[in-house]
Amino acid sequence: MEQQVEVQVHVLGDEDGVRVIVCAGEFDQETLEPLRAACMAAADDPGVRRIVLDVTQVAFADSSMLNLMVRMLRTGRLVLAGPVPPRLGRLLDLTQARDLFPTADGIEAARAL
Repeated sequence: MEQQVEVQVHVLGDEDGVRVIVCAGEFDQETLEPLRAACMAAADDPGVRRIVLDVTQVAFADSSMLNLMVRMLRTGRLVLAGPVPPRLGRLLDLTQARDLFPTADGIEAARAL
């Protein structure tokens, strides 16, 4: 599966400042750059109060994606929109990191956290 990143910026009423980053495909050290760039842009934007990372279409993730997710978690603004797919879930379970990430069922639920 080809790796893709789509960045959606929503600025509507009470939901102002939520950046949704939708990613799909396989993410490893060689394919992570578009996702990293989207995440860093969101983290560096002072108008973004919440970063929603939609991981439902992630087919594969390695430690480089996990490292990026931890960096985003440290901003205090990251919420994962799930459900978390099995291969990403396995990585989170193997590293005992699953409980670190606030996770909601779907983008709208993640926006509301």
